[in-house]
Amino acid sequence: MAELTETRIPVSDGIHLHAVVAGPEDGPLVVLLHGFPEFWHSWRRQIPPLAEAGFRVVAPDQRGYNLSDKPRGVHAYRLDALTADVAAILDWAGRDRAVIVGHDWGGAVAWRFAMDYPQRVERLVIMNAPHPVAFAREMRHWSQRRRSWYMFYFQIPWLPETLFALSPLGTARLFFRKAAFRKGAFSDDDVRAFATAMGQPGALRAMIHWYRAAFRYPPAQRVRPIEAPTLLIWGVKDIALGVELTRGLEKWVPNLTVHYIQDCGHWVQNEATEEVNAALLGFLRASGA
Repeated sequence: MAELTETRIPVSDGIHLHAVVAGPEDGPLVVLLHGFPEFWHSWRRQIPPLAEAGFRVVAPDQRGYNLSDKPRGVHAYRLDALTADVAAILDWAGRDRAVIVGHDWGGAVAWRFAMDYPQRVERLVIMNAPHPVAFAREMRHWSQRRRSWYMFYFQIPWLPETLFALSPLGTARLFFRKAAFRKGAFSDDDVRAFATAMGQPGALRAMIHWYRAAFRYPPAQRVRPIEAPTLLIWGVKDIALGVELTRGLEKWVPNLTVHYIQDCGHWVQNEATEEVNAALLGFLRASGA
């Protein structure tokens, strides 16, 4: 079993991110970016196989989450600040390039990072996170708007985080038990770990600020094609993101492979661990990364 170590990484604006690191120091770098309302623990089943395959793995708690710094104000969570954090992780690791892997909001950061820092992306892996062009297209339809109702709810000041904070454990059960298609994906210990992360002072507000910043501070730079080889892994039974979001990307991601996982929901790397790990490692080994 690969040894996991914890560290703090200085990133943009004087902020420090807590991260878990594993694998040989000279191995190809893989950065794992979690989504909402997660933290590095979401990658607990991917970190050891990647490290044992010879990769240097860094799995941060993204800004605002768990043990990472939680700057005040919505502006601190705009997408360009989040992608700058990823660039700073590569700088900290002493690498010009890395494999970037993202799920959910981590996938949104990964998509944007690949557009804004194309020279720094060796390969890109996205799990159940829509490309921005596809998301904008599908949000014109009532079916996706209905799925994405919570994004609008999160724009209400203070109320969502206040209600979630009444019971972090209940909130964790709601997201990771009720919203999962494969109900056995998360153990009681997993749910308690997510609840503890949500219960960190200021965490829930900071996490929801990501959604607020997306509305208030959209990226200034235009969407650009992604040239890096890209693997999109998609749990088809995602209750929040329709499978239509995986289509029509040829212009924007010309070197794209889509791997669908049937009877699997949003938490794909936890609900279908073996299939995800096989697809991920196969993709990286094929490239010689």
